[in-house]
Amino acid sequence: MKVEDLKLIVQDKYGQIASQSKLQNQSSCCGSTGCCDDMDYSIFSDDYTKLAGYNSDADLGLGCGLPTQYAEINEGNHVLDLGSGAGNDCFVARTIVGETGHVTGIDFTHAMLEKANKNLEKTGFKNISFVKGDIEQMPLNDNSFDVVVSNCVLNLVPDKQKAFSEIFRVLKPGGHFCISDVVLTGELPQKLQEAAEMYAGCVSGAVLKEEYLDIIKQQGFTDIEVKKEKEIEIPNNILLKYITLDKLRAFKREKVGIYSITVNGTKNEQL
Repeated sequence: MKVEDLKLIVQDKYGQIASQSKLQNQSSCCGSTGCCDDMDYSIFSDDYTKLAGYNSDADLGLGCGLPTQYAEINEGNHVLDLGSGAGNDCFVARTIVGETGHVTGIDFTHAMLEKANKNLEKTGFKNISFVKGDIEQMPLNDNSFDVVVSNCVLNLVPDKQKAFSEIFRVLKPGGHFCISDVVLTGELPQKLQEAAEMYAGCVSGAVLKEEYLDIIKQQGFTDIEVKKEKEIEIPNNILLKYITLDKLRAFKREKVGIYSITVNGTKNEQL
């Protein structure tokens, strides 16, 4: 499938999800709107409810970690959230940066940006902004941010090298990122790799953990560290939509793993 077609699928799926509650997203990808598949997008997510700044209206259950927890954000920092959705991580980050910092969220799905801005209006915060843009080519200035965060988004980006190159570009020298994402151990069956619906559900767009970390290193980041790792169990009934029972048994036998990792990396101060 062409890259632009994949991006359109992601926009369409997450546009539908933006109109739903977290509870609806836990029951299906499309909730009451008439479902296109039975993918529960919240199976990847961690619990945000105890974090300062948590905004229930912005929590659609779409993450796969808690990047702000490991991002070493300081008061006064300028923070960028990639694939900011309804604004969940932005509101948490804003609690940390305080009045003197600023948080920017970027997303390419119009419905998500609308939802995020409606959530922002209710808070009265003046130092959060949401912009429309593609992570592979962000409409943001060089050397602008102290910290970049992202939660279960880069696995949806077709060209991860471009994405991490852009992260490097927009970070200030000495700045760093903290990203939660989905990676693999072992090779996915071909049918899963080709499944666009599973791509939008964060699985078939994922790459091997070693490849993912190598891409980060290739872009010039240092001090790369995996802060947290957990295995994600995809229900058999979902996998069987894409592969046969024999393939599923082989999938389990070969111990192909789908993992959420939270990883940090730093842009050298000398650059």
